[in-house]
Amino acid sequence: MAEPSLAGGWKENKLWKGAFAVAGIMTTLVTYGVLQEKIMRNPYGINQEYFKYSLFLVFCNRISTSAVSACFLLASKKALHPVAPVYKYCLVSVSNILTTTCQYEALKYVSFPVQTLAKCAKMIPVMVWGTIIMQKKYKGHDYFLAFLVTVGCSIFILYPAGSEISPYGRGRENTVWGVSLMVGYLGFDGFTSTFQDKLFKGYDMEIHNQIFYTTLCSCILSLTGLILQGHLLPAIEFVARHNDCFLDIMLLSTVATASQFFISYTIRTFGALTFATIMTTRQLASILLSCMWFSHPLSWEQWIGAVVVFGSLYVKSFLRKSPKKPSAPEQVQNGVSSPPKASP
Repeated sequence: MAEPSLAGGWKENKLWKGAFAVAGIMTTLVTYGVLQEKIMRNPYGINQEYFKYSLFLVFCNRISTSAVSACFLLASKKALHPVAPVYKYCLVSVSNILTTTCQYEALKYVSFPVQTLAKCAKMIPVMVWGTIIMQKKYKGHDYFLAFLVTVGCSIFILYPAGSEISPYGRGRENTVWGVSLMVGYLGFDGFTSTFQDKLFKGYDMEIHNQIFYTTLCSCILSLTGLILQGHLLPAIEFVARHNDCFLDIMLLSTVATASQFFISYTIRTFGALTFATIMTTRQLASILLSCMWFSHPLSWEQWIGAVVVFGSLYVKSFLRKSPKKPSAPEQVQNGVSSPPKASP
């Protein structure tokens, strides 16, 4: 008689965890998207200067996230020492820096709606890396829907509205360099989330422990890159001249920090592929908000591409079979992730 109530309590608990993850990701990443477009594409001051130091944004984001996670670990008296070998944290860190840098740099050449829709194709590299790193097997409809998403993204990128011009260069938005940066973003991002999933499964690792060490490595690497490129002082001088840019970067770092915790929580609780699916609604909301806020025109071909992409992703959600009933409350949906021993 107690078994049905145990299963019911497990399902209700998972429902609340899912709602928490979706609400957190939607709020932080939609705000993050609007801010990154404003910083990278809108001019500041009476001289109409553009902020061009994308690695400086990475550094600010990571140093704030590292500081918050360190404070949490100290306050909660949890393990501050590395649980996994340090080089594994560094692998996540390097791929994460490359992901974020490609993302910021791509905004110089493609519009935010183009970039955001292209992110919907992240399920493809997640599946590829999942097969290579985790030895996962996917079903035929997963590959078919991934193909439809690729087709929809290609249509959206190849048929932009003629008036959508990059502020950093001449010509239409879909430049070869911009598309190449987006391909790099997708590849590195797919590796990051999949390897995070592997770390959570292979080690008894707290969310904040992984965040602290990966972001600490990112701080060191991004600061080194800024110094070697000679961009550290120019970036600081730009921010000092434009107080509104300083406030935008501070807010960007705040929501980036919050999003890191929600992302890691979601990946650990539900797995990398589920995380990619949860992002669908957030990306649709980001595209609509960007089009309204920054007046991005969309061609009719782009609307068709968007319908194909989001339709495929929502169909994927409906086609997913219900998980098997757990024999104990600690089993996790889809069998992709071990449960956290403590919630953040």
